[in-house]
Amino acid sequence: MSAPRCGGCACGPLPVIGARFAVIAHGQPGDPGALQPALESLAARVSAELGAPVAGATLACPRSLSALRGVQAVYPLFMAGGWFVSSEMPRRLRAAGVEGYGVLPPLGADAALPALGARLAQEAACAAGIDPAGATLVVVGHGSSRSGASADATRAFAAAIPHGFARVLTGFLEEAPFLHDLAPDGPAVCLPFFATNGSHMTCDIPEGWQRIGAPGPIAPAIGTTDPIPALIAAALRA
Repeated sequence: MSAPRCGGCACGPLPVIGARFAVIAHGQPGDPGALQPALESLAARVSAELGAPVAGATLACPRSLSALRGVQAVYPLFMAGGWFVSSEMPRRLRAAGVEGYGVLPPLGADAALPALGARLAQEAACAAGIDPAGATLVVVGHGSSRSGASADATRAFAAAIPHGFARVLTGFLEEAPFLHDLAPDGPAVCLPFFATNGSHMTCDIPEGWQRIGAPGPIAPAIGTTDPIPALIAAALRA
C-alpha cells in the first residue's frame, strides 16, 4: 500500500518494493512528480550495476519516500552535505515512516567527480570547436544565502578539476558571484555542478548564461551523465 498522491504530483503508483538501497534527490516542490521518473530510471541503472534492488525517490514527493521503508542505506543525490542532507532529508524520511538506515556521503563529495567534470567540459568544448587552452571554464553551482555548504562544495570541485582550460571561474544561482555577473574573457564552457535536470538546468542556468552573452556551450548536469550509476553503485557496494 503506497501513500496517497501528494498535491500537484503526477507520479504513478509507487508500491513498497522492499529495496535494500535508495537514491534520494531534492526534486521540485512545485511539481513533485516531475523528476520521479528520472530517479526511478537512475535507480534501475544503479541496481543493474550493483546486482541488488535500489529505489529512487525525491524529497518533494512523500509518496516516493513512503516506498523506502526497510532500506538499509541511502545515497543522497545532492552536491553538498548541507541542511537538506543532514536535517531535512531525515525529517521527511521519518515522517514517511522510514527509519534504521545509514546515510552515505553525497554525490558532490565523490573523489571521482573532478575527473568526470574535466572530461565533460573538454567534450563540450571540442563539440563546439573551442580550444580549451584559450577558453574559460565556468563552474556554476546552486549557492545559498543561508548556508556556505553549497558554495564550499562547488569551489572544492572547481579547484580539483584537472581541466586544461586557460582559467576557471565559479558562479552561483543564489549567491554572489552570480552566474549572470561573471565576465569570461573570450570563449567559455559552462559546467553545471548539479545533480538533476530540474528547473535550474532547464531555465535558470540557460538564462544566466544568455545574460553574459552565451560565450560557449553548456555541458550536462554532472549528476545526469552516464558514469554516475556505476559511481553510485561503487559507493553503495563499499
